[in-house]
Amino acid sequence: MLRFFAVNGLSWCNIRRHSREHLVKSIIAAFGILTAVGLSGCAGSVWRAPPCTTCGGMAVVGSDATASKPTAAEAQAYIDRIESELLVLQVAEDRASWVSLNFITSDTEEIAAKAAEERLVFLARAVAESARFDGVAKDPVSERKFGQLKRSATLPAPRERKKASELASLSAELGALYATGKYCPATDGELRHALGKDPANAKALVCYPSRPNEAGVSLGVLAKYMGAGRDESALREAWVGWHAIARPMRDGYARLIAIGNEGAREMGFADVGALWRSGYDMSPEDFRAEATRLFQQVEPLYKELHCYARKQLRKRYGEKLVPVKGLIPAHLLGNMWSQTWSNIYPELEPFPGEGAVDVTKALATNKVDELGMAHMAEGFFTSLGLAPLPKTFWKRSLFVRPQDREVECHASAWDVHYNDDLRIKMCIERTGEDFYTLHHELGHDYYFHSYVKQPFLFQSGANDGFHEAIGDTIALSVTPGYLEKIELIKKAPTNPKADLNYLMKMALDKIAFLPFGKLIDEWRWDVFAGKVAPGDYNAAWWKFRTAYQGIASPEPRSEADFDPGAKYHVPANVPYTRYFLSFIYQFQFYRALCREAGHTGPLHTCSFFNNKKAGDKLRSMLELGASKPWQEALYALSGERIGDANALMEYFQPLRAWMQDEIKNETCGW
Repeated sequence: MLRFFAVNGLSWCNIRRHSREHLVKSIIAAFGILTAVGLSGCAGSVWRAPPCTTCGGMAVVGSDATASKPTAAEAQAYIDRIESELLVLQVAEDRASWVSLNFITSDTEEIAAKAAEERLVFLARAVAESARFDGVAKDPVSERKFGQLKRSATLPAPRERKKASELASLSAELGALYATGKYCPATDGELRHALGKDPANAKALVCYPSRPNEAGVSLGVLAKYMGAGRDESALREAWVGWHAIARPMRDGYARLIAIGNEGAREMGFADVGALWRSGYDMSPEDFRAEATRLFQQVEPLYKELHCYARKQLRKRYGEKLVPVKGLIPAHLLGNMWSQTWSNIYPELEPFPGEGAVDVTKALATNKVDELGMAHMAEGFFTSLGLAPLPKTFWKRSLFVRPQDREVECHASAWDVHYNDDLRIKMCIERTGEDFYTLHHELGHDYYFHSYVKQPFLFQSGANDGFHEAIGDTIALSVTPGYLEKIELIKKAPTNPKADLNYLMKMALDKIAFLPFGKLIDEWRWDVFAGKVAPGDYNAAWWKFRTAYQGIASPEPRSEADFDPGAKYHVPANVPYTRYFLSFIYQFQFYRALCREAGHTGPLHTCSFFNNKKAGDKLRSMLELGASKPWQEALYALSGERIGDANALMEYFQPLRAWMQDEIKNETCGW
């Protein structure tokens, strides 16, 4: 329930910089304590929140103790206490995390790790103990709180101490393998030559086989080249080099799945995948069908974008590499995972140079500094009738990279004390990208602000796709027309060619991502359910990537590889469907607010800036937090009760019509 949101939840950059040994030891320690508590009752706990006041009359999960069936009143008293104590631990963790990321030292990292450990211990014990109240008739609020508590465990540990400790060790080991992964380019390869042009890479290009964690090129450097580079052989080497770091993960990952499934079954779920899918106010089976329905709505548009991209890439790389029909090589799409294609926009731009809005130049022309950019973003929300950010926001946030210390600059939004202590942590640069990012991050902060009066267990999005969707909904409204209204630019382009360029940029981010956002958990759900055996992990992975994305690996792959492990969220065991959902919901939210604002004309030209009616609708949803099923939260905003990708399809309709004409002589599909 960690309460900060990064600008890009897909990023790997939020990993704290603990050493591999420290990660393993701290998490093993946490699970060791957890198991001792879970098996022997409340005695022996080392966490430092208020003492357990109701343990005396509680049968301990996993013990032979017997007790009379608990009452509804006891269930409510239990969840109220757990909620209160968990809040204390969560605030302690968030405070420690804030300090560690803003003042990076070994001491602050250790303090943050300890705070996270204490919350982990408490939460795991609370989830185990809460099973005693299964089947007890409860009031609706308490019932929902119990569900929120149980579903917070994305990797449930079994009650057996040995297996719980093994699970913790495996989890830490997999995370460390990813976090410390590096690749040493070949001595005479094109990639090494390309990277060597930047003096900052000199040390990384010196490889020490005896000290692998101190040598080689990191993902950050490789990913940057994947985005900017165009030499095919260098791109291939970067792709293959990074994916090689995942090979040692396979056996550990298989064992992680087996133990996690055992823990999930002890909680009453068929497997970990069913536990994850239970968090959407419908059965796990119904949710999987719902996610499939949403993807089927957008799949035709993705296939048309794929066809157009393949046509344009064939012009650059030739038919031998990019076929007339079939799959696109994964390393040519500008991203290590081919999840977004915005880096190859110059290759796909419909009308080169037409109507581009240079926000970076506009900021410089108007002499808008970093703090001024943040005030402009706040102005969007206050124009809707939402309250100004508290004064503490401006005192406690990080806006500019300090010169006197090391900080972690990845943009994120926070409510550190869960009481409107809103902040952002962001080393703002005076660029158009960061201008959009600020609107996105404040979307998170205003969500925090709106549900701050909810009980702690309800202080989150209506489901895990809502929070990211809110930030992106606001960013969608940062249109050229909005930039004109706030006088950042003199005149928004009205050229239809400029519109198509704008929509193509958006599509390479929003549409290209959809199949990737869907397939990661589709693969994992089958792995959790035993439909994909460990000996078939990589083959199944590429079956999904081929079927959903229409891409091919640059080189033949085998079961000696473990390509899923090259994406952070797999070894870190972070559910991914939330991102797919957010890319659907944001357009549905956006359309609803544009309708409320009385917008006419193409959807992509709408900005609901300065519209109080739209602000009232937005607030009515945000205030609910997770207190109601997400369908009710959606209804409060849009009058709709089901997810609907037709809003996304409407947004991109002008681009789709143009692309259909461009690919009419192509053999689309794969």
